[in-house]
Amino acid sequence: MRGLTKIEEKINSKIGKAVADYGLIKDKDRILVAVSGGKDSLTLLSFLKKIQKWAPVNFQIFAAHIRTDFHCGSYVHNNTLTGMFNEMAIEHRFEDIKVLDGKGKTTCFWCSWNKRKALFKIAQDLGCNKLALGHHKDDIAETMLMNLFCKGEISTMNPYQEMFKGKLIIIRPLCYVEENLIKEFSKESGFFQQLCECRFGQNSKRIYMKTLIKKIEEDIPGTNIKTNIFKSISKIKKDYINLKEESSYIE
Repeated sequence: MRGLTKIEEKINSKIGKAVADYGLIKDKDRILVAVSGGKDSLTLLSFLKKIQKWAPVNFQIFAAHIRTDFHCGSYVHNNTLTGMFNEMAIEHRFEDIKVLDGKGKTTCFWCSWNKRKALFKIAQDLGCNKLALGHHKDDIAETMLMNLFCKGEISTMNPYQEMFKGKLIIIRPLCYVEENLIKEFSKESGFFQQLCECRFGQNSKRIYMKTLIKKIEEDIPGTNIKTNIFKSISKIKKDYINLKEESSYIE
């Protein structure tokens, strides 16, 4: 496509395939994009804006930034994001929420749950039928392993997920995009490189899974580990899985 760099063409192609495969964007959609200020969400917003110009369907884009009562000195300021939103001519909302307890602590689950709740409310206020999140292929593969190893279940984040009986649909247009491509595009675009790091997530299971996948890729070269994990969720061979939910025989 004219006017796109090689990195942009790769990402655009993968997003286009995801949109087509899962029917992520349709005519008259009102899409709220959750923007944290990090590379993933800014990449998502940037490409949805590009797609909006040439897509065969008409859809509207809105942006929302949720800031918690925990942040370090490197967080992205509201006025910085406001400048980006205004430059893209995107209507936007900001909201501050509390996630810290009386001792100044929180958990990944509690923080995420409250952010998601705030996004649902903003989507409702703006009349949006879809909420776009910036999860990429690496996130989905890591979540798959986390749920398998830590919860004993086979599940992950869906590219297309209906909520509230279909009144709101979560979409993940970056589901086919690898994190390394997003990093390259982020640097190419001059996005923020120093972001607030949560002290409560430094030793998270997700970091462990990310390291594990990288180690497997190094030990078994030529095997597309993340793609295989991603594809496995839809290629379950039921004839070879016939286990009851029993734990008595497990030592």
